[in-house]
Amino acid sequence: MKKNYLIVLMVLSTFFVISFITNLLAPIFPALIQSYDIGLTLAGFFSFAFFIAYGVMSIPAGLLVQSLGEKKVMLIAFSLALFGSVLFVSMPVFAVAMLALFLIGTSMALLQVAINPLLRASGGSKHFAVFSVAAQLMFGGAATLSPLVYSALVKADAHAQGQNWLLQLVPADMTWLSMYVLFALLCVVMLVVISVVPMKKKAQAQSSQQNSIRQSLQLFKDPTVIKFFFAIVAYVALEQGVANSISVFLQTYHQLDPNTQGAQVVSQFWLSLTLGCLLGIILLKLFDAKHVLLAFSVGAVISLLTALFAGTSLVLWAFPAVGFFLSIMWSVIFSLALNSVAKGHGTVSGILCTGIVGGAFASPIVGAMSELTGSLQLSLLLLLIPLGYILSVGIWAKPLIANHTFKRNSQTATLAESN
Repeated sequence: MKKNYLIVLMVLSTFFVISFITNLLAPIFPALIQSYDIGLTLAGFFSFAFFIAYGVMSIPAGLLVQSLGEKKVMLIAFSLALFGSVLFVSMPVFAVAMLALFLIGTSMALLQVAINPLLRASGGSKHFAVFSVAAQLMFGGAATLSPLVYSALVKADAHAQGQNWLLQLVPADMTWLSMYVLFALLCVVMLVVISVVPMKKKAQAQSSQQNSIRQSLQLFKDPTVIKFFFAIVAYVALEQGVANSISVFLQTYHQLDPNTQGAQVVSQFWLSLTLGCLLGIILLKLFDAKHVLLAFSVGAVISLLTALFAGTSLVLWAFPAVGFFLSIMWSVIFSLALNSVAKGHGTVSGILCTGIVGGAFASPIVGAMSELTGSLQLSLLLLLIPLGYILSVGIWAKPLIANHTFKRNSQTATLAESN
């Protein structure tokens, strides 16, 4: 496929919308506990219902993309997300909430599987690491905005109750539901955008579907693919484990209001992740992706330990610092994975996106350990396990195509001149 920057722009916009809803659970986590009168363990099942959909749907989504094409799958995904959001707002009881979040998670799985290979094909494989970090930049920008919008709605509810049209659509004691109204509107916008953007679909033969199923089974036996699968599991568990714990942690150990101060720190966490992406784009043009991953992993370890055990003033800096060092991890892991296999990138993308299921287990495990030990602080040390595995990726990864750096570009040019 030739480079198509219109499709690249649409994919980046899709990443923004995915992030806006995916990372909404972090700032509203304390409100969920209060609204449903539940503990940390049960509250963790909100994340579980959302992220378990990736484990169920990502591989079927890969087959669906090969059968129907990216455009149709993206339209199906946003339609499903729209339905799930409306269902959640209409019937916000616990059981329906689980179903609605699963439907929204399913739609996000469909989108992730469709847009990652699409971004690689539209922007070029040599530039995939950079475009992937740009996507993470959009992801971080939306995650930064989401808690700020939520905090603004809470403040508006306190000062002008009943005058905000969004708040009038949700129960008075569930202000956080207004965020899902906003997401429903975003879904409508994306359905219109995707409908008008031209995308070619390669013709698929009847045997292609059978080959893709066989290919999926074969790739599941590939040690390289499996190791990168667990790297994605580790990253999402780490990201969601930290993000979902910030507000509750600050409330428990530093007596900060979760709906305002806590939400602001969550926003700063994602803002730092966004700024880290900007630096990451530069670093990936200067250094090997593996070395950048190693350096950022060490920084994340130091920042996480500081966030858990330092005083309040330092903690308020340390949690955003964790976000900064997480910034390039998803992009680098995904690009290293796809550039480590010679073919079947759509299928590999489906397998990798199945790894997003890691986000389903982080919050329930941390919550259960917290209630078992009586210490959220100690239970969060479990996040050092996935962080250690991510660090190891920078050691054992052996991509077939290295990321395009200025140094490699100059070496290529020199070689061409000598020939």
